[in-house]
Amino acid sequence: MNSKVTLVDYGIGNIYSVRRAFETAGADVLLTGLPTDIVTAERLVLPGVGAFADCMGGLRERGLIEPLLQYAATGRPLLGICVGMQMLATTSEEFGEHAGLGLVPGRVVAVPSVDIEGQALKIPHIGWTALRRPTDVSWQQSPLADTCEGESVYVVHSYALQPVDPAHRLADCEYGGHRICAAVRRDRIFGCQFHPEKSGLAGLRMIARFLSS
Repeated sequence: MNSKVTLVDYGIGNIYSVRRAFETAGADVLLTGLPTDIVTAERLVLPGVGAFADCMGGLRERGLIEPLLQYAATGRPLLGICVGMQMLATTSEEFGEHAGLGLVPGRVVAVPSVDIEGQALKIPHIGWTALRRPTDVSWQQSPLADTCEGESVYVVHSYALQPVDPAHRLADCEYGGHRICAAVRRDRIFGCQFHPEKSGLAGLRMIARFLSS
């Protein structure tokens, strides 16, 4: 029997590539914006592209914030992708101060615009980047369990989540010599700044591992 996953549709972003990737990994995908579907999901995926405030506004306008919080409180698996990961945070500083879902305490901050030697970096940070494991962090019992350190994934971002608790920082990437948070974990709540649906076989393995969680 295929794993069932609910993909949150709140009117923002290209969710169809995410849906195709989960279906390729063997999932039975329900694309929905109904609060009742979200609360009762077996596994939930929150995608997102664009600006943080627009994405939170899309959730708010459709009455989906409380259902997402209710779902998270059940302890069932939740995965945020790109801005979906950022919305797990407490706040974001993108174009002002904006409240997030508060599921992973932390702040969304700008990716550094200069490297460690002071040279300008291209923003947004776009392209393939190697995943790094923070010190004393295990990838077991996470979507990265089948991922080798140094394996590359695809990113497109100008902002990134900085968790308050270092234990919530699951993976990093490097840009201009800076370590940037690329994935988070808090209990069974996961987030990835990169796009697993655009990350080839590595991304499909991550999706498959999430489906087996």
